[in-house]
Amino acid sequence: MGALRTFFKDTIIYGLATVLPRLMNFILVPLHTGTLETTSYSDNTTFYIYAAFFNVLLTYGMETAFFRFFSKSEDKDKVFSTALISLSATAILFFAVVFKFNDTLASLVNLHLNYFNLLLGVLVLDTLVVAPFAYLRATGKPVKFALIKLSNIGLYVLLNFFFLWAIPQFGIPFLDYDSTDLVKYIFIANLMASVVTLLLLLPYFLKTKLQFDPLIFKQLLGYGWPIMVAGLAYVVNENFDKWLLPEMLGKAINGAYSGCYKIAVFMTIFIQGFRLGAEPFFFNHSKEINAKRTYALIMDYFVIFGSFMLVFIVAYLDFFKQLLVKDESYWIAIDIVPVVLLANLCLGVYFNLAIWYKLTDKTRYGMYLSVAGALITIVFNYVMIPKIGFMASAWATLAAYGVMMLLSYFWGQKHYPVPYNITKLGFFLILAIGLSVLSLHTHGNYYLNTIFVLVFLGIAFFSEKDQIKQLLKR
Repeated sequence: MGALRTFFKDTIIYGLATVLPRLMNFILVPLHTGTLETTSYSDNTTFYIYAAFFNVLLTYGMETAFFRFFSKSEDKDKVFSTALISLSATAILFFAVVFKFNDTLASLVNLHLNYFNLLLGVLVLDTLVVAPFAYLRATGKPVKFALIKLSNIGLYVLLNFFFLWAIPQFGIPFLDYDSTDLVKYIFIANLMASVVTLLLLLPYFLKTKLQFDPLIFKQLLGYGWPIMVAGLAYVVNENFDKWLLPEMLGKAINGAYSGCYKIAVFMTIFIQGFRLGAEPFFFNHSKEINAKRTYALIMDYFVIFGSFMLVFIVAYLDFFKQLLVKDESYWIAIDIVPVVLLANLCLGVYFNLAIWYKLTDKTRYGMYLSVAGALITIVFNYVMIPKIGFMASAWATLAAYGVMMLLSYFWGQKHYPVPYNITKLGFFLILAIGLSVLSLHTHGNYYLNTIFVLVFLGIAFFSEKDQIKQLLKR
């Protein structure tokens, strides 16, 4: 239980580092959907699709590889320095090459040159801070990690309000402010926040003894490249729908779809907070006698809490849509939210299961699983969007993550068996789905939906009360 308490403590801090920025980002959803037309919101979405894709390429699995080798290396400083040098060198080289051909490449990805240059700057700056952020997590400094992350998002949010609300509202003079191209200022705010983050982490560049070990680099790269391929496939799973919808159904539909997709971000926040705390924890405790039992218990808590979130958000979906997406022109896509929530819960379970191939150094299986999910996403979207419209994209996401989750479980039990309580996990997933369906059928009846939420909480409490008491006693 001591290991579990450490895990929960770190995960809560990392969760706050994820939750608070996302909550701040929630403030931006009404701002963006209120000031940008659905077509402009689609451009904003496209910008961040490419940002996600190139972020994976530029980090080439180095973050997860760093955790793996840092946790078991005797010369940890050399592992950090090698990762820092390699990521910095490739980021700078990338900037030099891409900037030279920025006109051609901007046309290739169908982005305005201005947007493309801003994207390039954000990509390079964000890559430079990957190693220092990973070092903070690996050395058990979640508070510092959280403070810097919060500084980044806090500045980003403030600048968004300054550019999109304060300047138009109060007529503040600002250089060559262009009120017809507001989406550009979202990207400028991102770039400025990334600059400040790099400055805050600059001491890790200056005080680190720079030493590049080719052998360590080879090990990091060998472990990390399948993670990179898996990451690229993950980007496809997450963003292919938002890339394809403008082409097949138009930017307005994509903007509405992307706006409503944001409501499901509550589940994404939970998953990201879990991952930030779980990944270094899993590696650091892999040699413990009861490690597998601990992993199984963590899965229990993850599924129960994630299932509760599914029931809660669906029960109060009308409230969340009015809170976050106030422009009713976006609401045509609101039906995607329950499906996307369940899809993300499956993804969270998959991330939890993924520890088997990371601990056994079989990262190629992660690549296989993600590629399988990407293929499902691509085929399902192309085939079904013409038949059922944007709902096809939501169902494709669920199908991809559901298959990845199941395949990972069965392969994992062969290579690194963990005693997961499948009966309990299946029960809570089915319970959550059933209560969510009931909530959808009692649309807008908060009294009945609150009863459904309380039913889930009651069952969860009586199921886990003994474990909770043991955890609190220690």
